[in-house]
Amino acid sequence: MKDHIIISKATIDRLPLYFRTLRLSQEEGIDIISSEELGQRLGVTPEQIRKDLASFGQFGKKGVGYYVRELIRNIGEILGLHYHWNIAVIGIGHLGSALANYQNFMSLGFNLVALFDADPEIVGKHINGVVVESVDRMAEVIQERNVHIGIIAVPAVFAQEVADNLVVAGIAGIWNFAPIKINVPDKIRVVNEDLSVGLSSLSYHLSRNLVKNND
Repeated sequence: MKDHIIISKATIDRLPLYFRTLRLSQEEGIDIISSEELGQRLGVTPEQIRKDLASFGQFGKKGVGYYVRELIRNIGEILGLHYHWNIAVIGIGHLGSALANYQNFMSLGFNLVALFDADPEIVGKHINGVVVESVDRMAEVIQERNVHIGIIAVPAVFAQEVADNLVVAGIAGIWNFAPIKINVPDKIRVVNEDLSVGLSSLSYHLSRNLVKNND
């Protein structure tokens, strides 16, 4: 990687899209793909794809394209997927259960190793081969199983307390699905996923289309 170059967030955010599309292309039996074809599948210009990838090194062969398997491996390493991070889900309600059952975690290199909930009726259940533990044991289990990433899927009112406990337990990153901003030390990486924001944004665009159609 070209360490002296500052990589933009937009470029980093596009890498998982490239990775996913290349994996799908590989499943279709495609061995070589051009930036033009990759761009058509993603709605991204070929120039942008080449620029993004050039930020991390030289990939592909001029006049030929990108070797799909090789580029998947390279982007996977850039994203750090080869480290096989251990993850835990906290809050096994509808959303937490869905996340715990998400089969692509393993194929992406993530290992689901722990589940936590405060409800005695949920504790002890098996989901995707993992037993749901009580939140009272969260610090102990996280350290025992070397959990790197905690996924918060609890109601907003409990999210900060869960985040605090994850930090104390030694977690390195948090994927937060609670609709609230959590405060953690700068060394902890946080990605927020507010599902209501996405739906509200979609609602905005649909409502504008209705207005245009009625004019």
